[in-house]
Amino acid sequence: MTVNYFLDAMKKYAVFSGRARRSEYWYFVLFATIGNLIFTSIDYFMLNSGESGFTILATIFSLVVFLPSLGVGVRRLHDIGKVGWWYLLAFVPFGAFVLIYFFIEDSEPDNQYGPCPK
Repeated sequence: MTVNYFLDAMKKYAVFSGRARRSEYWYFVLFATIGNLIFTSIDYFMLNSGESGFTILATIFSLVVFLPSLGVGVRRLHDIGKVGWWYLLAFVPFGAFVLIYFFIEDSEPDNQYGPCPK
């Protein structure tokens, strides 16, 4: 069941319209973090990247999940009634804390981005 949230987000690879529930967003974050840790470990222990600090597999994985992470973040903002441009708060000092607050908020009822996914 939980892997389905990650797979659903990956199926909507670059979809920035619609809504994403809290569970879809946070499970995507969980699996992306676990994947990044796994690939970083493989790079460090098997490919001996500890000396150079360059992790090729983790970098490729991060590039693969970059657009899906933007898409699920924007859809999560749509779920609470905010426009996707709020995602730019990540570039403002302490803006990430505001985004985390937005991402843990409960879904709004039906709004301009579609019906409530609950």
